[in-house]
Amino acid sequence: MEIDGTLLTLLGVSAGILILSGWVEQIYKGYKTKSLKDVSKFLMIFISAGASLWLIYGIIVSDVYIIGTNIAGIILMMIVLGMKRRYDVKLKVK
Repeated sequence: MEIDGTLLTLLGVSAGILILSGWVEQIYKGYKTKSLKDVSKFLMIFISAGASLWLIYGIIVSDVYIIGTNIAGIILMMIVLGMKRRYDVKLKVK
């Protein structure tokens, strides 16, 4: 089955937007509540590892959508992890 290049691009961009939207919502919620205690460190580690592998794959196959989505995802995960560390320390101090 042949898939049109435009349709394939739309599919890739849509997938990237959906994946990254979840991280943006988590950052917003964490910033508002100043708490990310419910976000598992193991979740962050496994998703970061997967995103890193997808990034390597995207570089190997020269797919700009895979590369861009995973770079953005890694940046957003680093923000969430930084917020988690900051807010978890504040909870322990109180």
